[in-house]
Amino acid sequence: MDTLVSVHVFAAVAETRSFTAAANRLGLSTAMTSKHIKHLEVKIGARLLNRTSRKVSLTEAGTIYLESVQSLIEGLEEAEARISQTSIKPSGRLKLSVPVWMATPQFAHLIRMFHDQCPEVVLELDLSARMVNLVEEGFDLAIRAATSFEPGLIGRKLGDVSFKLVAAPAFLEKHGRPQTLADLNGAPYLAYTQVARDGKVRLPTSTGTTEIAFRPVLLSGNESLLMFAACEGLGFSLMPAWLVDEQVHSGNLEHVLPDLARPVAPLYVVYPDRSYLPAKVRYFLDFLVKAVAAKQTFSPDTIGQA
Repeated sequence: MDTLVSVHVFAAVAETRSFTAAANRLGLSTAMTSKHIKHLEVKIGARLLNRTSRKVSLTEAGTIYLESVQSLIEGLEEAEARISQTSIKPSGRLKLSVPVWMATPQFAHLIRMFHDQCPEVVLELDLSARMVNLVEEGFDLAIRAATSFEPGLIGRKLGDVSFKLVAAPAFLEKHGRPQTLADLNGAPYLAYTQVARDGKVRLPTSTGTTEIAFRPVLLSGNESLLMFAACEGLGFSLMPAWLVDEQVHSGNLEHVLPDLARPVAPLYVVYPDRSYLPAKVRYFLDFLVKAVAAKQTFSPDTIGQA
């Protein structure tokens, strides 16, 4: 058994505190991950990890060993990344966390474009409402509509995401079309739990910011569900334009107060701070930035033009 591989496996288990998480990160089975740790412990002659049914922790010997090999691992990774900058084609698995609302034809189009350029890279996409821990969970990148990031992460701005206040035409016919932002106070609202669980939404205006106190009737961390509920006439919802534009164009949803409610949020691609990025990460970063610059992103009107 390759001892150097076993050292990498040990470092991953120590970092994630989990055999399963380390195995997923490295593309190994849990059984093989365990064999690598046993191989290392036999070779060293000391127990490196405490294992229980609930958690994994370092022994005193494991802590000392990890400190000793950490610089070696980082040096090897940096050397590999430096070489990849000039001579290695991007390949392998690229694990990416993206918002639920990016599960659209536009993003699928971008994925196809990237695959055409880098066919040896396998994209593994996690679309969920939760804020993943990039380092502990083995993610290479995350796309987030946010203005601040955890320590140790770098954010590269891709652009701005426009949001639209929408509702079904039948709902507006029944409840009336608001004429001002104040008319929205107390109105039924489909709330994204990560932002407006209580139904309070702050909207930018020409004179500052106005807070609207909606009445939540549905809470969810899945923007797609909120959009479909809005189409069913359940209430108002503030959604990313990229997600709802098709429904607005088809008449299933109506853009409410378009001149008054037009908030935007910065969109960033986030990745762990490293001296050198692996080729697969660097290529994908450059691809996204170029796609945004060419207006092939965040606009349904551009699909099919590339």
